Amino acid sequence: MSMNAKALNALYITQFLSAFSDNMSLLVISSLLTKNGFSPESLALVTIAFFLPYILLAPFVGPLADKLPKAVVLILGNLIKLLGIAALLLIDASSIVMLMLCYFTVGIGAVVYSPAKYGILPELTATNQELFQANSRIEAFTILAILTGIGGGGAIVSIAPTVPSVLLCAALYALSLGMTFFIPRMPGNPSIRFTREAGQFFKSIGLLLHNPTTKFSLIGTGAFWMSSAVLRTAVLAWIPIALGFSPNDISVSLILATTSIGIVIGAFLAPKLIQLSQFHKSILYGFLMLALIFIFPWVHSTPIAIVLLLAVGCMGGIFIVPMNTVLQEEGLSLVGSGKTIAVQNFVENIMMLVGSGLYYFAVDQGLSISMAIVIQGLIMLLILSFLRLNMGRNRKEMTL
Repeated sequence: MSMNAKALNALYITQFLSAFSDNMSLLVISSLLTKNGFSPESLALVTIAFFLPYILLAPFVGPLADKLPKAVVLILGNLIKLLGIAALLLIDASSIVMLMLCYFTVGIGAVVYSPAKYGILPELTATNQELFQANSRIEAFTILAILTGIGGGGAIVSIAPTVPSVLLCAALYALSLGMTFFIPRMPGNPSIRFTREAGQFFKSIGLLLHNPTTKFSLIGTGAFWMSSAVLRTAVLAWIPIALGFSPNDISVSLILATTSIGIVIGAFLAPKLIQLSQFHKSILYGFLMLALIFIFPWVHSTPIAIVLLLAVGCMGGIFIVPMNTVLQEEGLSLVGSGKTIAVQNFVENIMMLVGSGLYYFAVDQGLSISMAIVIQGLIMLLILSFLRLNMGRNRKEMTL
């Protein structure tokens, strides 16, 4: 096995452990909310706290990932996540503000970690096709972590007391941190100055949104993650109501996890179904994913719900992987890899924050969870229709 193959494998394991714990952490906090008598939609407030650092720190984390060796940045991100989750053992869990603060800290770790996780891929791969495969794999490991984090982590949270669950999350972050030492520390660019680069960040947003290819990818990936964030929160509350489970039943997190199985399948199928030179065709799978989301509110059968969630995930995986790859490839030459990922995080998290905020507001105003899912679907329909219209206008320029 080559040096780079070993480093990539270490990166996949690091990413898997870290993302598993990110998702299990949310379920630990969700169970604390339930134990302390908070409403199901209050989970949206906690997820909003996680998205905030991505927006506030976006101008600085790209330069950080480019200035320091990316392996060092991965270690720093995991350390901050570890701090956030360990704080759950010390706080008053009956205060939603304290719970939000803990997940906000985990979010800071995640936003530091993210540009380095993707930005290191071009350093560890030699060709476009290798980069596409590495992207596909890291996406699959991420989704596998979401799947097992929600499924397995959810099962652990539903049977174990809070303290052992928190300690397990902390141990996984520590293990992920340890695996990072197997990734070579390629030198960064020490001449980078944060103040200058932060100013450049907004210029980078302009450049990436001006280019038809990166604009399509940025808005497309943002729409996908906005829907995913809202669906994760909504489906956690929807399953007990629509399918008749107790909110603390292991089945709830296992059913939700089937979406992630679908995304893993989609992520592996994407390179086979869509040529990178025709990445814009992935929008078809976005529309298919959307059509399935609209069916949701009328489902009251567990087997049908499982099949639907699996199909939604699969369409989503095929939709997002080509766009992610193209965004990094084009973004690398336009503004640099670290800045591209930071802009992507900025756009995605603004959209996730808006989506989660609208969901919380809708349910808080007395709308049913099913109707809130439909509204999210309509927002996604508007975004995809905008992309489709733009795609028609800029077809000639949207080639690699």
